Amino acid sequence: MNISTKKNLNTNLKFVYSDNNTLSVIFHDNDLLMGVVGEFNRNLKELEKITKSNLYSRGNSILIKSTPDKNELVKNAIQFLANQFIINGNIENKDILSSIDKFMINEKVKNQNVTDIIKTPKKSIIPRSEKQKEYVRALRQSDIVISAGPAGTGKTFLAVAVGLTMLLEKKIERIILSRPAVEAGERLGFLPGDMKEKVDPYLRPLYDSLYDLFHFEKIQRMIEIGDIEIAPLAFMRGRTLKNSFAILDEAQNATDTQIKMFLTRIGENSKIVVNGDPSQIDLPNKNISGLDRSKKLLSHLDEISVIDFDHSDVVRHPLVSKIVKAYSNHND
Repeated sequence: MNISTKKNLNTNLKFVYSDNNTLSVIFHDNDLLMGVVGEFNRNLKELEKITKSNLYSRGNSILIKSTPDKNELVKNAIQFLANQFIINGNIENKDILSSIDKFMINEKVKNQNVTDIIKTPKKSIIPRSEKQKEYVRALRQSDIVISAGPAGTGKTFLAVAVGLTMLLEKKIERIILSRPAVEAGERLGFLPGDMKEKVDPYLRPLYDSLYDLFHFEKIQRMIEIGDIEIAPLAFMRGRTLKNSFAILDEAQNATDTQIKMFLTRIGENSKIVVNGDPSQIDLPNKNISGLDRSKKLLSHLDEISVIDFDHSDVVRHPLVSKIVKAYSNHND
């Protein structure tokens, strides 16, 4: 966060503690208050439901009434939401869910290094855990990044965000997004339609990340002129990727040979990112997945960063983290 944002946040909020386990968050900017509370108190009601606390909108204040520890958690969540509104001009539902994550309390956000923030045309992205910060730095500094971890940890979204900013800043000439086109037991040859119609459903999460970061029409135009290329992994064979930011998503469904093929496509002024979730292998023989092997073989190279996420880095609904942890403990 930059200094001006810190100043705005600090001067717009005041906290008053009472003896009856009540904490008042006083807003000096009514627009900021309305942004945090939401239309018809929507944001406040959602935060109240998630934290199981009592929240009231009173004049220019939000009243928090719960245990002292929970009061502090909600206070931090409100600070985070206020910060999001100052940066982005709006608050999304996922921001409300993330605001109560233990990695997202305001002390983390206040001390956020401005270089960790990813600024895209539609929003600014703040890494939501220490591991995400490490990942973003690796994406910017390393030639190759290999990451593994459960769904919801931001592996794909953050990589697409960094790649898009590099493209818009003309540090690279194109983004290449790829996935293995073998998932859930399906084979392309048995699916209806031409090649684009066959592969697009597999690549839809990559489109979704792009549209979440930049305007739909502009993304479509960038795809049309080749600044952004989205293609199945098989189409990468035989190519050399120069001045590119290439991402292989769902790499747990790529074999050792396929991952080696993708990594060795790297050319001049290029970055390659390989992401996957080892717990979601859809290959007929799970042992042929090349993700873990690539991590073990290449982690000693200085030009390559290996990042491992776990359930504590999940930034979707808080229940997702609990589900991931439960399955992980069972598998162990």
